[in-house]
Amino acid sequence: MGSLSGIAVNDMAGDYERKGEKINEEDISGGHAFENFSGSGIFSAAGDLNPDDSGKPETNRCPSDMIKASQETVEFDQEFSGIEIEKRDVPVEDRQEMSAMAENLNEVQNVLLEGLNSGTDTVVISEANRDEQIIPPNSKLPKPEAPPGLLNLLLDGDFNRVERSQSLKENLPAIGKYILDQSNSFSAAISRRISSLKESDESKSKWNNVTEFNLSGLKVIVKQKDENRDFSLKGRISFFSRSNCRDCTAVRLFFREKGLKFVEINVDVYPSREKELVERTGASSVPQIFFNEKLFGGLVALNSLRNSGEFDQRLSGMLGRKCPDDAPAPPVYGFDDHEDDTVDELIAIVRVLRQKLPIQDRLMKMKIVNNCFAGSEMVEVMIQHLDCGRQKAIEIGKQFARKHFIHHVFREHDFEDGNHYYRFLEHEPFIPRCINFRGSTNDGEPKTAAAVGLRLTKILSAILESYTSDDRRHVDYIGISNSEEFRRYVILAQDLHRVNILALSSEEKLAFFLNLYNAMVIHSVIRGGRPNGVIDRRSFFSDFQYLVGGNYYSLNIIKNGILRNNRRSPYSLNIMKPFSNSDKRLELALPKLNPLIHFGLCNGTRSSPSVRFFSPTGVEAELRSAAREFFQREGIEVDLDKRTVHLSRIMKWFSTDFGQEKEILKWIMNYLDATKAGLLTHLLSDGGPVNIVHNNYDWSVNS
Repeated sequence: MGSLSGIAVNDMAGDYERKGEKINEEDISGGHAFENFSGSGIFSAAGDLNPDDSGKPETNRCPSDMIKASQETVEFDQEFSGIEIEKRDVPVEDRQEMSAMAENLNEVQNVLLEGLNSGTDTVVISEANRDEQIIPPNSKLPKPEAPPGLLNLLLDGDFNRVERSQSLKENLPAIGKYILDQSNSFSAAISRRISSLKESDESKSKWNNVTEFNLSGLKVIVKQKDENRDFSLKGRISFFSRSNCRDCTAVRLFFREKGLKFVEINVDVYPSREKELVERTGASSVPQIFFNEKLFGGLVALNSLRNSGEFDQRLSGMLGRKCPDDAPAPPVYGFDDHEDDTVDELIAIVRVLRQKLPIQDRLMKMKIVNNCFAGSEMVEVMIQHLDCGRQKAIEIGKQFARKHFIHHVFREHDFEDGNHYYRFLEHEPFIPRCINFRGSTNDGEPKTAAAVGLRLTKILSAILESYTSDDRRHVDYIGISNSEEFRRYVILAQDLHRVNILALSSEEKLAFFLNLYNAMVIHSVIRGGRPNGVIDRRSFFSDFQYLVGGNYYSLNIIKNGILRNNRRSPYSLNIMKPFSNSDKRLELALPKLNPLIHFGLCNGTRSSPSVRFFSPTGVEAELRSAAREFFQREGIEVDLDKRTVHLSRIMKWFSTDFGQEKEILKWIMNYLDATKAGLLTHLLSDGGPVNIVHNNYDWSVNS
């Protein structure tokens, strides 16, 4: 057999002599160094451990030096030549060097196989007749395990594998144990390194699919780049839209999925831009998409280009240059549209009265009433200023009261001449708590409540489309607070000061107060944050107020006073109803309680229904849709095995609105999908008991 030259064990002698162990030639010739090349199996000529003259296993020689031949017994000469191991570092830095190392191992395998197949003695060159120093191998040298195909080749060549003796390690001397342990550990390290390199591509592809991960106090979103698209687009994508437009929503989602920046111009938020839309397109229909100054078209044109696969090419061609000045301009923060707001015809007289009336604090009914004046005093000032009769002055005073410029201090009378006391709206004691009051009342001609409500709904719907998740369960309150849409909403909310709500129909009133409640929740969270404790919740629902139609309205008053037909709050210690019998707001309470309102009100928590806004013409259908969405999401769970129905805690708090437990379940079935309805029907129809469990309520903010 060919020799293994250039491999020396001279390194080992000095190290072990320094450790106090004497290594003789027999130890060398016994094949301890050869163990490094046969660590994966023990081979002998007889198929077993080589015995000495006494028949016992030889303890001074490593059994790994013995190789079994399938046809004849080959006994190794007692004097083996020492194996010369070339001392060199083996870096394991990259894949190419791993391949070189694998080739070296294959060479060793080929040498061994050549000797085995030839049936001759393995000759290892060494100067055995001279005293040699044994130098241990470099600690970084791997233990050359048998390559993966070696054992298969041996078996194919009629070589039988001899399993390692269980007592091998116990019979090894100290040097053998050291070499075995060191080589095994380093070989395992090399194997792990090679495996990690092989799996690098898989791991990269795995992490390439990550789009979001969370750290403590930090949320990181990874957006994938589309290599097929040129991201050096210099132009601008703009499109005109309206609130609650399905086609506009589809265009918006398409651009977001493509990762394209765009400018949306909602003509419901910016009414003055509708004129520009008509001039550029010849119609007021939306959506209308512009690439720079060029009109691209609507949703039909976008779908056609997307289906043909030419969207990216067309996009690069149209947006490869800088956007010119004649393209649709982005909306600018802080600039209001110049609307034709007419001034109230009575405002000139009101300003005179504010200056000339003797406004002061007075004692009435054992109470100090601030900033009030007598009805007779106002009549006298008007007679002198208008040079009119007393009856005419009284009629003008009644107009002031109807338009909410003034009110009776106890809200007991309309305007009358005499010693009844009145005060201006801005002097009411609840005014400081009204968030939509900004220093003075709106002295413009009051708009109808329907018109104001419709305008507010359009702006709020535009806010939801831009600053909430697709299912509207998560709201970006910080983004809303910094938006131009919210700034315009805050200004528009001042038009609520003196609107006439009594003129609304039942459907308009229902939609108006549902939308007002949800808008106030968003405003309250932005202004003061979501409450954490019971005391904070009371402030959130009771102290945050709006001035609407000359009266204050809190979240509790809207929900329990107006929408629930003046019923006591179920989770409050206050046993009083929201409205007393003398409160004129009682006229606004809905005549009949609709339990669906609980699925249209969002109080800014994770367990509440999704936030939405309603139209006066379709409010009933929209409420039914909201109820179906709530129950399909998490409002109910049916456990047949335990005969238990899990319901939202809302159903427990407002059980008086829904009825008894079994009545509630029957009512809920109208808003369930087929699967849940079938499970619930099975429970109710077999006559057995049904347990109802109400889930805990999650008060954390829905951001």
